[in-house]
Amino acid sequence: MVLKQKKEIKKEDSSIVIKKLEDFGTALVKEIQNSQPPTFEIPLRTKSNVFFDEKLNYLVLGDKKEKRTFLSAAQAKKFMQTIAIANKCKKFLKENSHTSIRGLFYQLKFSLGDDLDEELFSEQSESNPLIEDLEVSLNVKREDLNLNTDRKGVVAGNMVLKDTFGGEETIIDCSKQGRSGWMIPSDVDNGMEIVSLEADYVLVVEKDAMWQRLNEDKFWKKENCILITPKGQASRGCRRLIKKLSELNLPVYIFTDCDAWGWYIYWTIKTGSMNLAYIANSIATPQAKFVGVTMRDIKDYDFLKNLTINAKEVDLKRAEEMLSYDWIKRYVQWVEELKIVLKTKKKLEQDALQGPSLSFVGKYLKEKIEQKKFLP
Repeated sequence: MVLKQKKEIKKEDSSIVIKKLEDFGTALVKEIQNSQPPTFEIPLRTKSNVFFDEKLNYLVLGDKKEKRTFLSAAQAKKFMQTIAIANKCKKFLKENSHTSIRGLFYQLKFSLGDDLDEELFSEQSESNPLIEDLEVSLNVKREDLNLNTDRKGVVAGNMVLKDTFGGEETIIDCSKQGRSGWMIPSDVDNGMEIVSLEADYVLVVEKDAMWQRLNEDKFWKKENCILITPKGQASRGCRRLIKKLSELNLPVYIFTDCDAWGWYIYWTIKTGSMNLAYIANSIATPQAKFVGVTMRDIKDYDFLKNLTINAKEVDLKRAEEMLSYDWIKRYVQWVEELKIVLKTKKKLEQDALQGPSLSFVGKYLKEKIEQKKFLP
């Protein structure tokens, strides 16, 4: 099918974000002019302020906020650092230039003035949380501030994108990327448009090696799907792309290892994560379903009994943590799966499905999807 979408124009997007940054600064200036201490509020990004919204079916940030004021010995430096980041991001937007969060750190490290032998930031661990403060305060994503993170994730399938970047327009056909696939950038919104899409569903495969196996078999072509690997835990850009595809009414199926770590990859895609609850509406895909691998598969596929491996202590601890999450333990099927892992102290990798033959994994996935043998 050919998708008709409103064109995304970077210049318009940038002007909106620039206006938010300018309004942020103007409010502080007005407080100073009125002889008031410049102060701004930031929603708290702590576990105590994150909760699962049962109507939305994903994790969201609560209403708790903290004030940051310049006239406070404990807060003055963070206040100044936040303003410096906002100012630098405005400069990037006006220049239509991008950098990484690491690049931003170096841009600001020694920026207090030529005559001051003192650094504004000592470590990147100081600047990263403040970028997140700006995101949540201004209701924007860091990508909207022209800040990129590492690319992570690969796609193959019948999808064509138009990428407007660096003053050039590039057409990307994800069905013609060979063995490498299309590498997902950190920003899949600004200047990125899905031109056409022909698929019945999205299949997200935890491991890159398994993605390569399915890509070599042209699983995406035979089954008419979009094949994605986040290469482990999904990045923000990868989760955002999955969300966008789900918004185009494509079912999303997740395929991971049968252990708490693999299963948690599924849950971060489905419900978001605590540390990114402030942008869950952009990256969580509550419609996603889990296709495997499960402990139940050991009963359904005899050969898997001999291919389990011992779960490590960290695996069991992670399983116990997952059992404590309200949004997971509300599902009886998931409670049973986690309890079996804790009882047997075993786990199963998706790679084990290559035991009978290299192409068996495709048969496994096709059978499960056709029979709708999913976990919620």
